[in-house]
Amino acid sequence: MIALTIGVLLVLFAVYAVLPVSWGLQWWPDVVQFLKGGAPILALFIGLIAFFVGVADMKDKAEAKKEEEEEKKESTKGEKPGT
Repeated sequence: MIALTIGVLLVLFAVYAVLPVSWGLQWWPDVVQFLKGGAPILALFIGLIAFFVGVADMKDKAEAKKEEEEEKKESTKGEKPGT
């Protein structure tokens, strides 16, 4: 219940801070500046994460293929000819 109350209060503060009315803080231009400056950094982090996920996926696929080939070899090696 406390977390819900704090969450509602923070959302209300955020709305109050950016409202373009005389009794508000009128931080909207500052928020836009922050978003403009943060967008390239956010894109960089998302790109790095996507890169590392892609590399890990490629490694997993190669490992799975190698295990599949080993299982195939073992299954053909274990069979007795003529049975």
